[in-house]
Amino acid sequence: MAALYASGNKRYRALVNRSFSRMPQNNSFVSRGGIWVLAQVPVMLLAFAIPVWQGRGHLTPDGLVPMGGVAVTLLGVLLAVWGFASLGKALTPFPKPLADATLCRHGAYRFMRHPMYTSVMLVSLGWALWWLCEVGVLYVLGLAFFFDRKAVHEEIWLREKYKDYADYARRVKKFIPGLY
Repeated sequence: MAALYASGNKRYRALVNRSFSRMPQNNSFVSRGGIWVLAQVPVMLLAFAIPVWQGRGHLTPDGLVPMGGVAVTLLGVLLAVWGFASLGKALTPFPKPLADATLCRHGAYRFMRHPMYTSVMLVSLGWALWWLCEVGVLYVLGLAFFFDRKAVHEEIWLREKYKDYADYARRVKKFIPGLY
């Protein structure tokens, strides 16, 4: 679906825009994408809780897979810190960009359009591996789908705000440098 919007499919854009036009526009929280922010809280909490509940591992990693999970978790944390630092004053919890923000194309955003979402997925995957939780690893696929959908809606606002966003999106992949 992201490809439909990015490719300029008029029917898909109209459908997405109609969906958002039904939301109350006078509520700043909703109009800035607050529903997505609220939805991601339980989604992220489950990514943390499922491995602890369902996993066979321990807080103290024991073995190659849990140690790899620790490494992936730390990589995700480092990416989050880099993403936060790269955004600077443009940082907001909402998907809609701040009115006075400029398009960030430096730091982590040179390599991927949504490093913060990628960092959450990496931390979640690493945590699931750390706890030896197959269900948690599968849950990361759902988490990836959620953040992909959120990114599609966020990019509607980014394309409206920044004339050169479409060119940036053609050159820089969404989550995985060089792949997706």
